Amino acid sequence: MAQLAEVVGSIASVGYGLAAIGPGIGVGLIFGNGVQAMARQPEAAGLIRSNMFIGFALTEALALIGIVMPFVFGTGK
Repeated sequence: MAQLAEVVGSIASVGYGLAAIGPGIGVGLIFGNGVQAMARQPEAAGLIRSNMFIGFALTEALALIGIVMPFVFGTGK
């Protein structure tokens, strides 16, 4: 009977790599659209910039949660 290959190493690092994709895309969208909005309406640049940084902080919180979760729900060995 053939045995399946055993995964050696920390699978949590692979999980974090996958979890970082979403916030990475989100940060790119936030700043890309923020720059575009400031170019279209320069008079609203202050409001757009503050909303852009709030969105950035919330998006980066997802990445931080992604890095903490493997430690919280570890295997417990």
